[in-house]
Amino acid sequence: MTSSTAHRILAPLTAVAVAAGGLFLAEKLPAPASAVTQAIHTAYSPAERAEDVREPLSRVDGVAHQSAAVTGDQHQAVLDYWTEERMAAARPITSMLEGALPLPGDEAPTDDTVEHQAAPRPDSTGERWTAGGLVTRTTGKVYLTMNGRDFTCSASVVDAANRSTVVTAGHCAKDGRGSWARNWTFVPGHAAGDSPYGRFTASDMLVPPQWSRQADDSYDFAMVVLNRDDGTTVQERVGSQRIAFGTWSEERAREGVQVYTFGYPAASPYEGRYLHYCSGRTVPDTGGTTANGVRCSMTQGSSGGPWFTGFDPDTGRGAIASVVSFKYADDRRTQYGPRLGSEARDLYEHASQL
Repeated sequence: MTSSTAHRILAPLTAVAVAAGGLFLAEKLPAPASAVTQAIHTAYSPAERAEDVREPLSRVDGVAHQSAAVTGDQHQAVLDYWTEERMAAARPITSMLEGALPLPGDEAPTDDTVEHQAAPRPDSTGERWTAGGLVTRTTGKVYLTMNGRDFTCSASVVDAANRSTVVTAGHCAKDGRGSWARNWTFVPGHAAGDSPYGRFTASDMLVPPQWSRQADDSYDFAMVVLNRDDGTTVQERVGSQRIAFGTWSEERAREGVQVYTFGYPAASPYEGRYLHYCSGRTVPDTGGTTANGVRCSMTQGSSGGPWFTGFDPDTGRGAIASVVSFKYADDRRTQYGPRLGSEARDLYEHASQL
């Protein structure tokens, strides 16, 4: 392990993967010693690891694929698992500085004290979204179990042939080279603990092999196919957003792109009860990934939330070009998202056929 890789822990905003006494690190992505990602992996037992090996897993056409609740009984078991008490107790996927507040100057109002804005701003760093529109229905809170612990993330419904696909962060579906998530459930339009549009369990989860085999932050994205809720697909229930591939040419990445990012931040000072957003022009990551960054104080729990380009605040519509992925511990003012390129298109096309 080199000194540079020892200081950069991958699988942003996720839980610690400890194997053979060491951390899983990405040796191909060295970074400055001060650039430490804001997350670690939780340890899991040999029994849990063996159980994952027995589950159906395939890598076809550049896709790592895991089946989830594929039968009616499995679907119902996941719904039954998420009691109100378990949902309330689920935590955002953990920070390596658990309980630490954002850096000075990054403080954001809590969900309960936020001042409602008259109109969305193009330079928000983490306000509550109160403008309504399609984004309030297509973005949702995710509940999942990883390595025996219950966590929360965010995700968004995308327009797909099966009308049942959401995009999220890779670490919200699989713990890098570690375990796959269990009990994966999407709650579109979540607000203050309510499920206004129902709950949708996962039938299939897909991540790129660069995430599954290397925990490479540049590929921290996933597609999840959902079961129907009372016979209705999630897209029929809440609508969907366009997804854009190839937005991030080298030139556009250097020049910056105006984005709006959304999610359910749940680590202090946020509470995970309402949808929040950030907005601004992007900058390229200089820490060793191909991700792009934007000024944003949103914390864990927002992982997997959509990054929109061409976003219309009046209608809440746009094109999803990335997802909330990670922060560096020495720069919590900047949130990063991976490029959705050809690898993401492969996931999307594979998911759409399921």
